[in-house]
Amino acid sequence: MQLNYKIIGQGKPLIILHGLFGMLDNWQSIAKSLETDFTLYLVDQRNHGKSPHSNEHSYKLMAADLKEFMMQQGISQSNIMGHSMGGKTAMQFALDDPEMVDKLIVVDMGIKRYSGGHDTIFDALQSIKPALIHSRSDAEKQLSLFIQNNSIRQFLLKNLSRSADGNYNWKFNLSALSINYENNILDGITAEIQFEGDTLFLRGSKSDYILNTDWDSIQTLFPAAKLKTVEDAGHWVHADQPEQLISYIKSFLI
Repeated sequence: MQLNYKIIGQGKPLIILHGLFGMLDNWQSIAKSLETDFTLYLVDQRNHGKSPHSNEHSYKLMAADLKEFMMQQGISQSNIMGHSMGGKTAMQFALDDPEMVDKLIVVDMGIKRYSGGHDTIFDALQSIKPALIHSRSDAEKQLSLFIQNNSIRQFLLKNLSRSADGNYNWKFNLSALSINYENNILDGITAEIQFEGDTLFLRGSKSDYILNTDWDSIQTLFPAAKLKTVEDAGHWVHADQPEQLISYIKSFLI
C-alpha cells in the first residue's frame, strides 16, 4: 500500500503515526519543533488522510504497511512514535520487526483491548451525508447535535474535504473504520516475543488510557519500557501540552 506522507527536517529518522480519525497534519507542529534534530516522516495510515482506502483494517496490516513504507523510503531502521491507534500500530511493528526499530515511543495507549468510547462520534459522523451538505458550517451544525466539545468537532471537521465539483467527502474511510472498530481497532496487542529495545510510554495525567494497573502487562511485551506522565494533558497529549511532550521526546531520543 502506498501510504501518503510528508518529510520534515534532517537527522536520524523519526516516523510519527496518528490516531483514529486523525491524519499526518495533526502532528505537523510537533514535527517542526523537532526538525533540527530528526528527519521526520509524518504518515497517513490506511483509511485515513490521503492514504488508500481498504475494507481491511487491523494492527497487523498497518504494521505491514509501515514496513512497506520504510522499504520504499530506503529506511532500514528508524525511531517510531505512535499516538493512540498509531501507538498500537507502532507496538505491533516493533514486535513483528524489532530489528527495524531503533527507539519506540507510545503516546497514551496501552497494549490491552479497550471497551470503546467512540460510539457517539461514529453516530455523529454517520448522521452526516456529505453529498447533501453545502458548507462546513452545515456539517458542524449536525455534529453539534451529538458532540458538545468544540475541539473534538474541529478535529473531526479537518477530515472534511471539498472536491473540484463542489461536493464534500470525508478523507477517512468511515465505513471501514465503523465495520472494523469492534473487532480490530479496539483489539489488544499480543505477541509470542518481546521487544527488548528502548521504549517510552507517555500518558496524559487526565487520561485513563494507561492506568497504573496496566504497567505490569505492558512490561511483559516491552521489558525495557519506561513510563512518563505529561501533566495537565488528556488523551490528545500533543494538543494539550506540546512543550512537555517535545521535552520528553528529545530527552529520550537524543
